[in-house]
This record gives sequence, C-alpha cells and structure tokens, in this order.
Amino acid sequence: MIIESLLDTDLYKFSMMQVVLHHYPAAQVEYKFKCRTPDIDLVPCLDEIRAELASLCSLRFTEAELDYLRSMRFIKSDFVDFLGLFQLNAKYVTIEPAASGNGEIEIRIQGPWLHTILFEVPLLAIVNEVYFRNAQPDLDLAEGRRRLQAKIALLHETPDYEHCRIADYGTRRRFSRTWHEEVLETLRDGLGKQLAGTSNVWFAMRLGLTPLGTLAHEYLQAHQALGPRLRDSQVAALEAWAKEYRGDLGIALSDVYGLEAFLRDFDMYFCKLFDGARHDSGDPFEWGERMIAHYRANRVDPRSKVLVFSDSLDIPKVMRLYEHFRGRCLLAFGVGTNLSNDAGPEPLNIVIKMIRCNGQPVAKLSDSPGKNMCEDEAYVAYLRQVFQIPASQG
Repeated sequence: MIIESLLDTDLYKFSMMQVVLHHYPAAQVEYKFKCRTPDIDLVPCLDEIRAELASLCSLRFTEAELDYLRSMRFIKSDFVDFLGLFQLNAKYVTIEPAASGNGEIEIRIQGPWLHTILFEVPLLAIVNEVYFRNAQPDLDLAEGRRRLQAKIALLHETPDYEHCRIADYGTRRRFSRTWHEEVLETLRDGLGKQLAGTSNVWFAMRLGLTPLGTLAHEYLQAHQALGPRLRDSQVAALEAWAKEYRGDLGIALSDVYGLEAFLRDFDMYFCKLFDGARHDSGDPFEWGERMIAHYRANRVDPRSKVLVFSDSLDIPKVMRLYEHFRGRCLLAFGVGTNLSNDAGPEPLNIVIKMIRCNGQPVAKLSDSPGKNMCEDEAYVAYLRQVFQIPASQG
C-alpha cells in the first residue's frame, strides 16, 4: 500500500479545501492527468494503479491526524469535523489506456470539488511509485544517497549560506514513499535549521517538521468559473482567500495568467495585504526583479516581503538566487523532484490539472511554454484576449 495516510499530501490541498467547504461547497470540477515525459509506457501499470486507488479510498483520518490539523491556527474546527467524516470515493476517478494507444494512460477525476480535491497529489505519487518499482525493481539507492549528501554539503558547508533555507516540495513526483521519508530524515539531520520544512503534512507530523503551503493553480483557475466576470477572476480569488484566512497563508501565486497580468491585478492593496508571492514559471531572476520593482512602485518595502521560488529548483540554482536577492527581500525556496526523485533514473514529468469547473473550461497560461493544459482552444484564445496575454506565452 503506497499511501498509508490521507495526510500524505501537500498542505495547500487542505488550505484550499477549507476555502471550498466554506465558499464553494457545490462546485463541480474535472481534472486530467498528463505525462509530459515522452515514450513512457504506463499501460502495464494500470492494474496496480487501480489497486492502489482502491486502497487510497479505504483510508480515513485518524484522531491523531485530526488533532494535528486542529493544532494549526488557520485550520477551523468545522473543517476538521468535516474531515472526520471524509473518505475519498473511487467513483469519481476513471483510469484507462489512452485512445492513442502509444503507452499513454488517461486519468480523469470528475465530481464535487470538495470531494475530489485530495486525489491529485496521492494519485501522482502512486503513478510514480508503481512505474519506478516496475521499471527499476532492484535499484541500488546508494547513488541517490551520495547525491543527497553532496547537496547537503554544498548548502551547509559553503561559507555565507547559513541563512539560506530550503523546503521539500517533492511529494507528487517522489521515487517512492520510503525514499521520500529517508530523504527528509537525512535533510533534517544534515541541514538542521536550513531545512525550513516540507509541504507533506504526514511527514511533517511524523518527523517534527514544519508543514508549508498556501494555494495552487487550481484555486485561481476555478475562479474563472466561480468569480464575477472573467477579467476579475484573479482579484476575486485573492479576495476570497484573504476573507478566509484574515492575514494567514499570505503567499500569492503569480503565474496563472503570467506575470504581466498578475502585476496588473496585484495592486497596492494586495501588495500590503499579502506576505509575498510565489514564482513557478518563467525566468526566476527576471521575476524577482519585477516583483521588487513592483513593491517599490506601490510604496512597499520589498525587504518586508517574501519571494518564494519553486520552479524546477536544484541546490546550485537555489544558491544563485539567494546570492542575487539576499538582503533585498525575504527569501524562500521549495525544491521538489531534485530532492525526492534524484536517485539515478530519469524522473517522470507528470501532472494532474483542473480543466473544467462547473462545466466551463478553465486554464492556466503561465510564463513557461508547455505548462498550459486545456481541451478547449477557443477558450484559451478568449482567455488570452481578456488578460492581454501574447500567443507566445503559455
């Protein structure tokens, strides 16, 4: 059994789920799986993936897990009470070979947002682990341990980087659950205070780490259908978040429509209200410079704001960003696949993205080409027009 706890997911799934419970309990959504790595045959893994899905759907939150969630100041008691009754239901998930017949598989999740939001991260972890235990059944993890120790040494022993801290964001693309736990234990013991925490709530609870996370792309995408007019959907999403959390979890995600559109909406009010912003596509150095300039233009001292970098990071890139921006703003770094799936074999680039909400297409148009996923090209064209997004973006 790959997933042994419903807490074995990212914190932002719970923070978003609480907003859904309180503001959008009737919303209906659809998610779609995509493997971006070419020439990967996942069809032989289907039976195992389905069996792991069934095991996932047998899980319930334990009293100890509910108490742990209840201890977080931003988690409300009625949400914990709801989770005490919660169980994932496999009827909302279909897993089949893709019609293309080239080894791809099709996973779709369709149903109430409140009852499907927790599928994404554990399903991706399941696909990863099933694939690698079949493709690399006898892998010697000595190489992964060597690489991990080299990363720790680079960050921990390089002079003047003692205040450079990283967090683990690697649940969805990890090599395996047991390897992920070993990586976190090794980072905790080797980095000390330089390990800021982990996005994984289960491991945070078990290993005494800080759970980290705020919101994901799906939250802002859903507001394309849930908000007022489309042009105001990003503002509506940020305002609903602020209404729910009243100053907590104040990191805004900046790349659902690209940085230009984000900065147009992220006005002085939001600059002062939110603690900072997260980078997840495009050039991080350019993004950071633009954010610092934007804060200054809005009469906010960037040294009081957090810039979170989380796009395809490794330790050398973290250190370059830290050196470039240190002293000019507060800094946070989320490292994913390079920590949890750097054991030797090439990791999979797999995602599950929301593609519809309340029957309407939704999409992300980020600053990195190829990250968008939408089945309605006419809607994508309309979205570009509304947010003044050039065709070269996303």
